[in-house]
Amino acid sequence: MSPIVRTTLLLTLSNVFMTFAWYAHLKDLSGRPWWVAALVSWGVALFEYLIQVPANRVGYTVMTLPQLKMLQEAIALAVFVPFAVLYMKQPVKLDYLWAALCVMGALYFMFRAQS
Repeated sequence: MSPIVRTTLLLTLSNVFMTFAWYAHLKDLSGRPWWVAALVSWGVALFEYLIQVPANRVGYTVMTLPQLKMLQEAIALAVFVPFAVLYMKQPVKLDYLWAALCVMGALYFMFRAQS
């Protein structure tokens, strides 16, 4: 498997954990003290880091740091939108499309061949 594919898959899985760590407590632990939510989120985030660190190390062998960051941001948006709609029951908005198009444009500029 190529380093770019492996990095993309690992970053996608990492972002699933990250998104749950950052936002799921708003739904699932809203009645609990903030510090309980923080501890649970830190526990979930541990799994994110166990996947994200190797992903970045693999990706950095074939991508620049800015390319790696922009890839992570695009993946974060691709994971966040289904999470927001399906898990958090947020309405689908046209702004999601516009934001995704902006990120895709940023990806284009980060990965286009430099002359």
